[in-house]
Amino acid sequence: MKELQNNPLRTRRDMARAAADMIRPLTGCLTPGKARLYVGEGSAHYAEDVAGMEGFSRVLWALVPMLIGRCPEAEEFWPLWREGIIHGTDPAHEEYWGDIRDSDQRMVEMAVIGTGLCFAPERFYGELTPAQRENLCRWLDQINRYDMPKNNWRFFRILVNLGFLRAGRPAREERLREDLDMMEAHYTRDGWYFDYPTKRDYYTLWGFHYYSLLYAAAMRDADPARCERFLERARLIAPRFACWFDREGRGLPYGRSLTYRFAQSSFFSALAFAGVTADGMDYGEIKGLLLRNLRWWLRMPIFDRGGALTVGYGYPNLCAAEGYNAPGSPYWGMKAFFVLALPEDHPFWQAEEKPYTPPPVFLDEQVRLLLTRDRENRQVVAYTAGNHAWEHMHEDEKYEKFTYSTQFAFSVVKEAATLEKGAFDSMLAVRRAGKDLWHARSGCDSFSLTREKVCFAWSPMEGVRIDTVILPCGMWHLRRHVIHADMPLEIAEGAFAIRRDWAGARPCDRVETAVRSGPGEAQASGAFGTSAVFALAGYETGTVIRPEPNTNLMYPRTVLPMLRASLPAGESTLLCAVFSDAGDCPQREVPEEVLRLAEGLRGS
Repeated sequence: MKELQNNPLRTRRDMARAAADMIRPLTGCLTPGKARLYVGEGSAHYAEDVAGMEGFSRVLWALVPMLIGRCPEAEEFWPLWREGIIHGTDPAHEEYWGDIRDSDQRMVEMAVIGTGLCFAPERFYGELTPAQRENLCRWLDQINRYDMPKNNWRFFRILVNLGFLRAGRPAREERLREDLDMMEAHYTRDGWYFDYPTKRDYYTLWGFHYYSLLYAAAMRDADPARCERFLERARLIAPRFACWFDREGRGLPYGRSLTYRFAQSSFFSALAFAGVTADGMDYGEIKGLLLRNLRWWLRMPIFDRGGALTVGYGYPNLCAAEGYNAPGSPYWGMKAFFVLALPEDHPFWQAEEKPYTPPPVFLDEQVRLLLTRDRENRQVVAYTAGNHAWEHMHEDEKYEKFTYSTQFAFSVVKEAATLEKGAFDSMLAVRRAGKDLWHARSGCDSFSLTREKVCFAWSPMEGVRIDTVILPCGMWHLRRHVIHADMPLEIAEGAFAIRRDWAGARPCDRVETAVRSGPGEAQASGAFGTSAVFALAGYETGTVIRPEPNTNLMYPRTVLPMLRASLPAGESTLLCAVFSDAGDCPQREVPEEVLRLAEGLRGS
């Protein structure tokens, strides 16, 4: 994929070429009737024919805006996808997409076809025969007759009915109002929507806001009051969400569905499409946030040798995937290309790309994250408490690490029998002395976050209660744990897992990260950054382990600095200092400023 890696992504033409270069390898993966797309092996919880339809439809998230914006690159692909839509919605064709049922995955995939009907009806509707139009609308209208989850899915039905309205077809307007009202009921404040009270993640941006901005762009005159609410909420969240990105464009690896990768920046694409800027954020800064994220992703080893996106994050990896990640799922990231719907003379494309640097410390109470960054914005570190999820793979690792970093990503557990298999980075793992599995945080009994510290009480296993305080201090942070245990324990305190070598990118290079450990410290440092942890009270020794391959989301092989200790039954206190940096910055000792904070924490 050298064309993508070498694409500067500076202009509209660059972005159109990037979209085309991503779609072109997929044309050979289409079925004979063009209605399904199979890009790899592996399965999701839904049937293979549905997964094939998903792969086909998700490419449209780039193709639709290319058609709206009349990008000439779209004409190479649109005849194929038009044929697929015709055959997929024809009950008499062997590649018919089928009749749906309640909470059907095909409801998700209908959304982009509704979007095409809405914004490019002359292509999605006008180019079909009368019989083909009836087939298309009959198939889509199934979404109005079946039940679906009371979460961001309702926007899929909103977009279908919006498409009917804009194409001059009868729409279920009562359904439309009902769904819009339900989506607004998910709004809290400061721009944040949530599917569920404890799931606070990217779905606010690439789900609720993305679709509400499309609605606002289409219905500003017909539904002005609601559209203005949608636009104002997007203005509110834009500078808050910008805090999740570092200067390279890397988004914070946090939460579920991370295999959608550059969907991280799709919000900024929809923001520009809807003509929205925010306080302190103009088109040049929005453009920079979008394009830097895309540039970084397209240079990562996320494609297979045939040029198809893989399931994973920084490289192909099924370990952290959700049960709803079929091989074509990653193409939901194509939503980032919606800005191609804007013409060349739009202010977004005319603006000079600018950096955007949020404040060094930002507390977002709604999403329960304390976000910090170093002086040069090379790394974002987020501290979290009070977030919890269910129904997803590795939910504790995705939501409940003590810290998350754009530089180091996070690791997931393969098996909790050993520290190497558990890969407990940015966590405190505990187990009964000499036996049992390792346990880390899974839920908080209570929590609080301020600009200065994060506090939470938690119970990793029966008979163990822990009160934790975390204090950020620049590139350092302090962790204090007061542990109440009914039995003797073994504990392991993990810093960030750091890339061990060039595995997954340049195997010919033999550069490795240097490691050092001793009674009071453990650290790893080199070309991939620095991660270190220093014992200040309660620990016995430091060690650097080599976690199981493919546990980390960003890099296949890592090393992980840890502190270890054996604790008696009763009350014990642990205090440590953790350092992380994007550069090769080995640490010999904890600086005085951090030690002074530690003394205050020790005495509190």
